[in-house]
Amino acid sequence: MGVSMDVVLRVEGVVKKYGDKIAVNNVSLSVQRGEIYGLLGPNGAGKTTLMSIIAGILDPTEGRVEVLGGDPHDREIRTRIGYCPQESVVYDNLTGLENLMFYAGLYGLSGSRAKQKSEELIRFVGLEEYAKDLVKTYSGGMKKRLNFAIALVGDPDLILLDEPTTGMDPRVRRSVWELIERLRKAGKTIILATHYMEEADELSSRVAIMNLGRKVVEGTPEELKKKYGPKAVVSVELVKVTQDIIEFIKPYALEGRVVVEGNVLRVHVEDPDEVSPKIVSELVKRGYKLNMLKIDRPTLEDVFLRLTGRRLVE
Repeated sequence: MGVSMDVVLRVEGVVKKYGDKIAVNNVSLSVQRGEIYGLLGPNGAGKTTLMSIIAGILDPTEGRVEVLGGDPHDREIRTRIGYCPQESVVYDNLTGLENLMFYAGLYGLSGSRAKQKSEELIRFVGLEEYAKDLVKTYSGGMKKRLNFAIALVGDPDLILLDEPTTGMDPRVRRSVWELIERLRKAGKTIILATHYMEEADELSSRVAIMNLGRKVVEGTPEELKKKYGPKAVVSVELVKVTQDIIEFIKPYALEGRVVVEGNVLRVHVEDPDEVSPKIVSELVKRGYKLNMLKIDRPTLEDVFLRLTGRRLVE
């Protein structure tokens, strides 16, 4: 493997077998510095196994992994990887701050440096009010955020987040997305394993869709939606519809696909941002009164369904 300073992770032909069961099936990928690389797939797709191999916790049956130009088993490389697993690594009978101090000690930080780092991280994940409370009093979402903070104790270059927002309500989930975005802006490289379509879409620079241990496809969310998703649909609800409407709207539609359902005009388009204003202007010019305009864009869920024949969450 040629080493480029900008490639933080290379995975080449990785296979992981447990007896006859293949958990990861010939996966290759590379991740650049400063990227958020999403692994999107349902439970059982092989995401967690792959993350454990990247973290140096599991050995691949075949293939190889290079992290930060070296072997993830090397002690020096391992200290530069932050891993936030799905299962909790927090101790219920310690406070939030004590948990962080404990892990800081494992990273060789001591005394005032450990305390300063722990206080900084507990603020970063928004738990400063609860820093001195026992973790057994924390909600599931708070424990998840503390788990996340623990992954950052060693100030890692590569951060592995395995389903970091499972079980969180939408508001808390958004706050974690903001933390992930802040880490990216600080120059960190992040691998994000998730089964939430919006999470992968919102955060990832690139996404690998995984199913049954394989990497099915890879690209930016926009590329994947454009290539594999259904086209966007512009729906316009009008006060009154006349029969000639289809004829003059057809030129704006993809392959002339215009459908009228009651008072709603549905137009299939390639680029809704470009076409919607033209459709509205054409309707207004002809004296139509609009009640509502809505754009349905393709999602990564649509892409997954098309490529695998199944839904992300079943």
